[in-house]
Amino acid sequence: MARTALVIGGGLLGVTSAWYLQERGFSVTVLERREATALETSYANGGLITPSQSDPWNAPGTPLQLLKWLGREDSPLLLRASALPGMWRWGLKFLRSSRMKCWWPATEANLRLGLYSAAALRELRQQLKLDYRHLSRGTLKVFRNPEYLEASALLARSLAPIGLNHRLLAPEEAVRLEPLLQAMRGELAGAIHYPDDESGDAHLFTRELEAHARKAGVQFRFGTEITGIVPGAGNITGLKVTQELLQADVYVLAAASFSLGLAAPLRISLPVYPVKGYSVTLPAAGVALGLPLVDFEQKIVMTPLGDKLRVAGTAEFAGFSAAANPRRSANIVNQAMRLLPQLAGRVKPEDIQHWNGLRPMTADGPPLVSRTRYRNLFVNTGHGPLGWTLAAGSSRALADLVAGREPELPLESYSVQRFD
Repeated sequence: MARTALVIGGGLLGVTSAWYLQERGFSVTVLERREATALETSYANGGLITPSQSDPWNAPGTPLQLLKWLGREDSPLLLRASALPGMWRWGLKFLRSSRMKCWWPATEANLRLGLYSAAALRELRQQLKLDYRHLSRGTLKVFRNPEYLEASALLARSLAPIGLNHRLLAPEEAVRLEPLLQAMRGELAGAIHYPDDESGDAHLFTRELEAHARKAGVQFRFGTEITGIVPGAGNITGLKVTQELLQADVYVLAAASFSLGLAAPLRISLPVYPVKGYSVTLPAAGVALGLPLVDFEQKIVMTPLGDKLRVAGTAEFAGFSAAANPRRSANIVNQAMRLLPQLAGRVKPEDIQHWNGLRPMTADGPPLVSRTRYRNLFVNTGHGPLGWTLAAGSSRALADLVAGREPELPLESYSVQRFD
């Protein structure tokens, strides 16, 4: 008889976890509080699969910059004063992890997982013939400031021994690769092309993988709110759902930022904090962007998704509030028009789809892909801005761990115990 598994969370990480668990012989049920899969963090992210962006946000010097941006609505990373009381423990870990001796190993850990995950995603796409508007043309990071360009090139060179491929481009070379940049050619100091990066619609991917998972026998229960995880003597004995107790052999907590609240009563401390991200989705309007662009100074990304363009950027520490902020969304639109002036006048305001979601971010950068102090409870969360990049690899490695196999990628760097 197959071992049973309950996966808490029907987003990108939950569905990929379920897929790999069923491949390893488990009878899997996914529990999701919303009415369908991928309606929150996975719904409208930047669309990038970017091992190249493995460096955590808390690079040395960033905490000081964050304080300078305190309360500024136009800042790329906004810390709201109202969020400070609820994040001080996480914040102290964030500050401690911004030292070079912590930040550099975290960058390497993210890159190793990112490269492993990108390969797993390609394998999954070929195996299942998935179509999620993916592109395999890399990403192009553009710079206006020569000093920022050189610093990023130095980082890329330093990560090359681990497997990061990159090409440093002069402005005219960047324009040849992406002709739409001609309009801002005079502003460019140069660019970096990361040829192994990919892109695609994470929401569409999750829905397609859900369909394959259903055919393979995975069950999905929507509108299912977990009110508690019941501990036993070293094991989890069940999940409370209204008047029902759901039981399985193993449990996987993949509920993004909400994993924190579910784990806390079990005395499992997950140093995860929600970081609100914003995106807008525009009609391409005849602007045929050939590959995703990353605007380093403006901290936005622009990704072609079929007949749409996804523009994402800005991050906000505001607790668990998912409230929209029209000013920050409008700033993304303005930055998109600056990056590609060809869009101006072609896109009507009523045709722009605005979105924001909470990204679960660990204090040091790498996600939590780990067993816990309970033998049959595992976590797969904390991927922050790299959820789409790291999903396939994290979930495949976790499924190996749950199944008692040796993961292909060592998981010590992603363990909950690293914070003990």
